[in-house]
Amino acid sequence: MPSLKELRTRKKSVQATKKITSAMKLIAAAKLRRAQEHAQAARPYAMMMSEMLGDLISRITNSSMTPKLLGGTGQEKTHLIIAATSNRGLCGGFNTSIIRHVRHMIQEEETRKRDIKIICIGRKGYDQLKRDYSKYIITTFEALDKPSFSDASNVSQYMLEIFEKNEFDICTIVYNKFISALTQKVTDHRLIPYTPLDSSLLLSAENNKSLVPYCYEPTENQVLTQLLPQNLRIQIFRALLENVASEQGARMAAMDGATRNAEEMIQNLDLTYNRTRQAFITKELIEIVSGAEAL
Repeated sequence: MPSLKELRTRKKSVQATKKITSAMKLIAAAKLRRAQEHAQAARPYAMMMSEMLGDLISRITNSSMTPKLLGGTGQEKTHLIIAATSNRGLCGGFNTSIIRHVRHMIQEEETRKRDIKIICIGRKGYDQLKRDYSKYIITTFEALDKPSFSDASNVSQYMLEIFEKNEFDICTIVYNKFISALTQKVTDHRLIPYTPLDSSLLLSAENNKSLVPYCYEPTENQVLTQLLPQNLRIQIFRALLENVASEQGARMAAMDGATRNAEEMIQNLDLTYNRTRQAFITKELIEIVSGAEAL
């Protein structure tokens, strides 16, 4: 049985931990509000960009003029996977779920005898993946609490440079899509060759072709060639914003659970302390009574 001093020390330690987790929960909640607003604000633009591209693609009649970002390299030998995680932990299963999904993708690609390359965004993903797949990792980028469009542009610029050198054929980004403060969904979205956010957009754009008489200058193909790299930056930026909102939501939920666990531990320690104190008092009384009877 632990002594009263040990129980008091343990209680103080848990109380200090509770203060930390409670403060982290409040900070995560404040960051979540801003991150959620940014993520939700980016969605309409990204969807409209995808819809516009769907309309443009439906107008292309000469397949020989198809941009490389749309048609791909014509092969599927090398798959580039972008694993978007965080720099910090204490956010529940946020990073674990992404890493697990990436590992599953790698195993599938190895089964298909494809070459694999990985870009890690965030230290947590890099630290985990380098243990088993260091040979696949080609570069890393820092994960930021407030990702800017220039951060997404840096990632996309690097991708475009190695794509032009034919160093990969397919590119997929893996991130956590923000659903709510308590729910995040691991999502993989193919960036190259171009894939719309919603597969129905291509169909709806084609159906509405006669109803929405868009005019493109100078030509549809030239506009499409300019929009595809921009869309790549937009989709990466949107994924990073979704990831930040998901991270803060997961951290807030994790710290809320940790705070409640600390409160429960304090209650149990109080109960144990009182029982131990009562047992010591009872023991002392028995010793006093026994001594008196012996006299």
